[in-house]
Amino acid sequence: MKKITVLLISILALMLFSCEEVIPLDLDTAAPKLVVEAAINWQKGTSGSKQKIKLTTTTDFYSTEVPKVSGAIVRVTNSSNTVFTFVEIPKTGEYVCSNFKPVLNETYTLTIINKNETYTATETLKAVTPITKIVQNNQGGFTGKDIEIKAFYNDPASEANYYLYKYVYSNQLKSNYYTDEDAFFDGNEFFSISQNDNLKAGDKLEITHFGISKQYFNYMSVLVSIAGNTGGSPFQSPPATVRGNIINTTTTTNYPLGYFSLSEIDTKNYTIE
Repeated sequence: MKKITVLLISILALMLFSCEEVIPLDLDTAAPKLVVEAAINWQKGTSGSKQKIKLTTTTDFYSTEVPKVSGAIVRVTNSSNTVFTFVEIPKTGEYVCSNFKPVLNETYTLTIINKNETYTATETLKAVTPITKIVQNNQGGFTGKDIEIKAFYNDPASEANYYLYKYVYSNQLKSNYYTDEDAFFDGNEFFSISQNDNLKAGDKLEITHFGISKQYFNYMSVLVSIAGNTGGSPFQSPPATVRGNIINTTTTTNYPLGYFSLSEIDTKNYTIE
């Protein structure tokens, strides 16, 4: 009886193994959309003259390569109709400008012409208050045993300010982003805070604060929520369609993905003690 039982189990296992088959899903493939990475960032203390805009397209689920967009016309114009031309590094989809002139509270318009379609967006360059100090707390987190870093700044009073914080860690591959607004700390000292429970002595951090518009704050808040703050980047293609401020003026239904933003930024580096 024991031999018969073992034989039946062996036959059943063989049948189950033989029936296993990998079935690829037949996913619908939408027409590629233009993806625009157009973040004009002006580091405090620099001229801000060198800027880059990257163009790619969406692709199907199984693709391992991101298609680059070459041969487009890319320019940014200020309110005085000064034109800053972005020239492609050949066959990279990266368009660079070496003579950009950032001016706080100036309004700029992005224009992209690709495959006979024109895309535009308008945004204002927002200031950011400088990081004044970085404080390390060795009794942070929920457990009171984690190393926690705070980067302080003084929020300007009597005006609405919106911030994007970026933390890059040497012990983590991906960066952390999160947004903030000064509704509850207007005119007071405030801070951004690290979100990494595994910091240890010798680890290095790069902390960046961005001054952003209310519209970009709303957009990034949605992206950060979708990406999560466990290392996912909001600048990767999101799992859901999130419309930015760039419109297709030729074919409105063929809208692009991405955002045209302009920010003054302040960056500080810190090594865990």
